[in-house]
Amino acid sequence: MSPMFVPGPVDVAPEIMAAQSRPMLPHRAKEFEAIFHRAADKSRALFGTQSRVLLNAASGSGLHEAAVRNFVHKKMLVCANGAFAKRWHDVAVSNGKDADLLDIDWQAPLLPEQVAEAVKGKGYEAVAFVHNETSTGLMNPAAAIAAAIREASPDSLILVDAVSSLAGAEMQMDAWDIDFVLTSSQKCLALPPGLSLAAINDRAMEKAKTVENRGWYFDFVRLETHRLKDTTPATPAIGLIYALDLQMDRILAEGLENRYARHRAMADCTAGWAVAHGFGLYAPEGYRSHTVTTLMNTPGIDMPALKAFLLQRDTRIAGGYGKIKDTTFRIGHMGELTLADVQTLLAAFEEFMGKK
Repeated sequence: MSPMFVPGPVDVAPEIMAAQSRPMLPHRAKEFEAIFHRAADKSRALFGTQSRVLLNAASGSGLHEAAVRNFVHKKMLVCANGAFAKRWHDVAVSNGKDADLLDIDWQAPLLPEQVAEAVKGKGYEAVAFVHNETSTGLMNPAAAIAAAIREASPDSLILVDAVSSLAGAEMQMDAWDIDFVLTSSQKCLALPPGLSLAAINDRAMEKAKTVENRGWYFDFVRLETHRLKDTTPATPAIGLIYALDLQMDRILAEGLENRYARHRAMADCTAGWAVAHGFGLYAPEGYRSHTVTTLMNTPGIDMPALKAFLLQRDTRIAGGYGKIKDTTFRIGHMGELTLADVQTLLAAFEEFMGKK
C-alpha cells in the first residue's frame, strides 16, 4: 500500500501493527506492569521532561477535557488561532468553566506579547494554547509564549496541545517551563488511534489536588496514584501500549534530532514545491508546521478529481478543515514518511496537473 499524506491517522509500520497482536496479559499482572512502566518512561524524552507521563485510552480531545476538569476551579484563558484550539475552548465552556477566548486570525501566529497582554492581571488559573494547529499548518512559538505567560501571570498553569507536533518537532516542557502537554497516538507517533499521553509537572499535579469535581475516568490524581504502582484505575489499551513500547525504541534509535530534521525536510520540500507551482501557503513564513502543510487552492484545482486520481495510486491527502474547508487542502508529512515519499506524491500532483 502506498503512503498516506493525511494529518492523522497516519500509516503504521508493519512491526508496530504486529506488536498489538501479542497475547493479551491481565493488566494487573507484573509482566504487563513492567511494559506499562517502560513505555511511559521512554516517552518522557518526547516531551523533554523528567515529570510523569500518563497513558490514557482516549483521543487528544479527551485530554482537553481532562485538563480543564483537573486544573481549573473556574477561570481560564484559551488562546486560539485555529479549529482545535477553538475546540479546547468549547470543551472548557461545556464543562462549566469561565473560559475566556483570545480568538485571533487563523493566518497569524500567537505572539508572546499578545498573549502576555491578554493574561496580565486577569488571575487566570490556566492558559491553554495549541503548539501546532492541524487545521492551518501553523506552528506557534511555544517557548516564547510560555515565557511571556510566566512573566505576566506567574501563578497561571501553562497547558499545551502538542497533538500534531510531538515526536515530529521539538518540545522541551521542562526547559520552557510548561506545566502540562498532551498528545495522541495517531499522528507523529505513528501508532493506531486510541491512545493519548499527558506529561504533567508537580506544580500542575498539586493544583489538581485542590480542584473539585475532576470526574473519575480522567482524574489525574487517581491516575497518578495508580501510575506509581505501574497500573491504571481502569483497563488500559493493552495492545496500544505494546505498540508504544516498541515504537519508542524505534524513535529513540532514529534519534530525536534526526527525526525532527526529517520532518523539517519534508515540510520544506512541500512548501517549496507549492510556491513554485502557484499554490498559496496558508501559514505565514517563519511559523509553518513541520508536520502538516495547509495549501490554498490558488490555481483552482478540481480537488475531488485530484483525490480520485491519488486514490488510483492507493494514497490520500486531506481536505481543508473548519471554516477554511472549501478553500484549502492539507498534506500531512509525519510519522513514518520520508522525503522520498513526499517527492513521489508531488510527482503525482504534477502528473495530474499535466493532464488538465
